[in-house]
Amino acid sequence: MKEDFYWTNIQQPHSRRRQEILSKYPEVRNLFGPDIKLAIITVLLVVVQIISSLIIPKLNLGWYILYAYFIGATINHALFLAIHEITHNLAFKKQVYNNWLALIANIPIVFPYAMSFKYYHTIHHKEQGKHNIDVDIPSKLEVKIFRGTIGKLFWAFFQILFYAFRPMFVYPLKLKKWQIINIIFQVIVITGYILFFGWGGIIYLIVCDFIAGSLHPLSGHFISEHYVFYDGQETYSYYGPLNKLTFNVGYHNEHHDFPSIPGSRLPKLRKLAPEYYDSLYYHKSWLKVILKFITDPTIGLYSRIKRK
Repeated sequence: MKEDFYWTNIQQPHSRRRQEILSKYPEVRNLFGPDIKLAIITVLLVVVQIISSLIIPKLNLGWYILYAYFIGATINHALFLAIHEITHNLAFKKQVYNNWLALIANIPIVFPYAMSFKYYHTIHHKEQGKHNIDVDIPSKLEVKIFRGTIGKLFWAFFQILFYAFRPMFVYPLKLKKWQIINIIFQVIVITGYILFFGWGGIIYLIVCDFIAGSLHPLSGHFISEHYVFYDGQETYSYYGPLNKLTFNVGYHNEHHDFPSIPGSRLPKLRKLAPEYYDSLYYHKSWLKVILKFITDPTIGLYSRIKRK
């Protein structure tokens, strides 16, 4: 069992690979730019989830749980990843329009996190693996506490909470304009919802949030993306069917190489430059990733590449 992270002084692989691909395949630039379908799908997901929040709390507990797990949590997780796409300004050309779309996508998630995610995720791309800066990496305390099968199971069950609160302790940022707008907008919307429809729908949405970031098939992407499953490789892709529910976030090497290409076009990138991606280790199942992470003693929260 490893006792520490994988430490390296080597630069993250994505900038080098991006330069090589652009030099060899300049037509990749044709894939850059926003995709309006992202905005349309995002709004539809928000509408469906808000309608669900008005109907599902009236069902009996069994149907409530089934719907929340298989439909509601899937929609909220898709909205997490819609916000991820919008963070890269992939819905509209103007950033301000993308910001407002992110705020709309944030509504069913209840907690105002979209703009904070934008700042931290930008840092994650620029400073991938940087010690005490890239908050995608588990903290030293998490690594020490959540060890072994039971510890990792507990962490995976509550991982949404660790992702939510870790940035505040590891690399706190001062509130900026759009974060403040995000908070005010969300407070107004949620307060209005409660006044008109009560707390039942809000509780349903929070339940969906928790399930979406817990032991849910889609949450496997959190672990699959950068945990070391193959020595020497830092980022991993997944090419399975669940990409259709997650804006192709599984194409994660491709995404880090070209964050300005929307998820809908990342499969085209892989087809244009197959020799750069087919030779890399990739995941075939997010469920298997979760199970392997929990049960394999050689993989744990320390299985991340870090840079000083």
